[in-house]
Amino acid sequence: MTRAKDMAEDNAAGAGLLAQAARVYAPRSMTSHTSDTPSPLEAARKLVPMVRASADETEAARELPRPLFEALADAGLFHLALPRAIGGAEIDLPTYVQVIEEIGKADASTGWVLNQCAIFGTYAARMPREVARTIWDTPRSVVSNTPAPSAQVITVPGGYRVTGRQGFSTGCRHATWVAAHGQVTDNGVPRTVKGVPETRYLFVPVSEAQLLDTWHVRGMRGTGTHHFAVDDVFVPTERSVHSAAAPLLEDAPLYRIPRTLCFASGDGTIALAVARACLDAFGELAGAKTPRATPALLREQPIAQLTVGRAEADLRSGRAFLMEAVRDIWAAATAGAVTLDHRAALRLAATHAIRLGVQIVDALYHAAGATAVYEDHLLQRYFQDIHVISQHLQGRLAHYELVGRHWLGLPVDQARL
Repeated sequence: MTRAKDMAEDNAAGAGLLAQAARVYAPRSMTSHTSDTPSPLEAARKLVPMVRASADETEAARELPRPLFEALADAGLFHLALPRAIGGAEIDLPTYVQVIEEIGKADASTGWVLNQCAIFGTYAARMPREVARTIWDTPRSVVSNTPAPSAQVITVPGGYRVTGRQGFSTGCRHATWVAAHGQVTDNGVPRTVKGVPETRYLFVPVSEAQLLDTWHVRGMRGTGTHHFAVDDVFVPTERSVHSAAAPLLEDAPLYRIPRTLCFASGDGTIALAVARACLDAFGELAGAKTPRATPALLREQPIAQLTVGRAEADLRSGRAFLMEAVRDIWAAATAGAVTLDHRAALRLAATHAIRLGVQIVDALYHAAGATAVYEDHLLQRYFQDIHVISQHLQGRLAHYELVGRHWLGLPVDQARL
């Protein structure tokens, strides 16, 4: 089946899904699981036509269309990483990255929103169950976070008062809560834990925050990664969690893996998913385009054949390395024995996946010629998306140096692994 035929069929199927989402994916309670409930991977695959059919609207609106968000949520995908004890899937990491891969191939922005919101849910494993249940109480309960602890957090009786303008809050337009992030001060003095400044996430109802329209970018536009602001909002102590050192209350394999590496495994997977989608789109173009001043189709040109061959090799190699690192750290987490070597391997694999994604998409973009410069061509979207992904912390070139230091026996900042 050709990519064009795939997209035509997906668009037709997706249109029906958009109209029927409320019926097909009716909201379920957090604890309603039946024997006929599809697996997460099956649920993701069923939603692929809808994700792909919604991609243009996602891009234009700079956020997920509401029916798409609700369908993803009602299928349980935003709660994949929540503990079973509060009704989540507590998914294994190898299956999780396959879910992200399926969604990411259909639309990178949708995959990114899913990864960011789902993995942040692992904080529920470090909170009392009754508190976590109040936050993630329905499948559509989603928390949008912010990475930098830039908010002002002041201790007051019973909790904290938080103020700040915070950035990069993926999916905030559909969130029920925003997680403000800041360093705690007590009577004007920064509070420390074992000599380290105490930083906390504080869960604020989205109705008590101001969502700011800041996500004006060229790629990954549909992620809706806007800023938000909170102004002297009171947050009770129990609705906060130490962002770096909260003790693990739900001791399951997924929560023994550093959260940053769970994020990284999804981000790297999405980069490779973009590369796969780009290869498919290039194949369609190469079979239809005769470049100017050449006698044959693009696919008959040796340079195009070389580009595709190398891209396929890079993509499969990068995916194999990433999946191997994910499987290895999962096995170690299951055995309760995650080492720095496991962490270093996954850090390297995720970073390399992102860098390979850039390399593959760039090569295909250049081979496509002027056709790829138009906004309405998929290759242009993939080009823009992969270059925004490459700017993320998880894709930093410095990670190669970090892992190299570790494997040369030199001391490293373990928090970065």
